[in-house]
Amino acid sequence: MIFDRYVTFHDKSNRKYDPKQHKYVGDDTKVVKLRANVTDLGTEKSVQLFGDYKHRALVIRLTKEPPEKWSYLTLDGDSKKYVLNTMRTPLKYYTLIVGESDG
Repeated sequence: MIFDRYVTFHDKSNRKYDPKQHKYVGDDTKVVKLRANVTDLGTEKSVQLFGDYKHRALVIRLTKEPPEKWSYLTLDGDSKKYVLNTMRTPLKYYTLIVGESDG
C-alpha cells in the first residue's frame, strides 16, 4: 500500500455568525497534515453503505490516528472539501470513508 497523498484536516469551530455583517467571520484552522493512501470507494460498495451512488466517496487510509476534532479535510492542497461519513480502526491502519462537501 503506497501512502502517496497528503490529507490536511481543518477545523472550522472558530467561525461564528455575525448578524451585523450577515456572514460568518473567523478563519478555518489547519489541524494536521498526514500522509495517506486514497482510493475510490466504488459503485457497488457505495450502494451497500449508502443505499445509492449519489456522491463520490473516497476511502482514506492513515498510518497515524486522525485528530479527534476536525470539520473537513482536503487532499494535496486542493480546494475540494470532504466530510466524514464513517471511520473504522482495523488492526493496522485508520480508515476513513469521506464524501464531497457542498460548502
